[in-house]
Amino acid sequence: MESLRKIEDWPVPNAAAAVVRADGTVLGTAGPQQHLFPLASVTKLLTSYAVLVAVEEGVFELDDPAGPDGSTVRHLLAHTSGLAFDEHRVMAPPGERRLYSNAGFDVLADTLAKAAGIAFHDYAAEAVFAPLGMRDTLINTAHRAPAGAGGLSTAADLALFAAELQAPRLLDPSTVTAATREVAFPGLSGVLPGFGHRRPNDWGLGFELRSEKTPHWTGTANSPATFGHFGQSGTFLWVDPTAGLACLALTDRDFGPWAAEVWPQLSDAVLTEAA
Repeated sequence: MESLRKIEDWPVPNAAAAVVRADGTVLGTAGPQQHLFPLASVTKLLTSYAVLVAVEEGVFELDDPAGPDGSTVRHLLAHTSGLAFDEHRVMAPPGERRLYSNAGFDVLADTLAKAAGIAFHDYAAEAVFAPLGMRDTLINTAHRAPAGAGGLSTAADLALFAAELQAPRLLDPSTVTAATREVAFPGLSGVLPGFGHRRPNDWGLGFELRSEKTPHWTGTANSPATFGHFGQSGTFLWVDPTAGLACLALTDRDFGPWAAEVWPQLSDAVLTEAA
């Protein structure tokens, strides 16, 4: 895809991108597909998927208690447990505010590990990475927030995950639909990191929902049905079910104004060319 060549002009040391159709076909790539990048909060998509696999396997249930008093696995996935961003401090009662929380995802990982009797990074590798052939993907347990932001992966591996999100093999499609198309705890406001306060700040189960948010890190041509995540390490992955496409980009420069400018431009160009 010619549109992906835009990453060659990004002010970053290294960048890689890929576009994946709903049938799993890789429509285009750019940059080093095997280069290992830090994912930052794109890790949350992988963690959420592992948690949902655990739910389907009966390890625990979405409404089982987890985290602060009154909080559940569902609250933690949807950033409504009340936990602070990067510390285990309760800021609000569960279900009242959309408080984006790395700490909440580490509680999720600990909850899964205790219930499954296996370290979370091993569970994620066995339940998600290995079955999808994501050979180079791992969760760095030395990271301050491993389950929320400690992932490492390649564009090639994330393209496999993007295909899974559009045509699930590891999860029942209804589970993926509920996680990516239905707002968890509707009507809650909160901060979309890097873009300010949003009312509402719609989220699914681990997946940010595009809805009507503006400005946004996806493109102006992305449909409201778009879901995904971006990371502070300069990474993003979105799926637009209306367009039947997923797009991902990985860099090794921290998110900033440069990304808020060039990411939507790339997304719009990809959608235009694919159409």
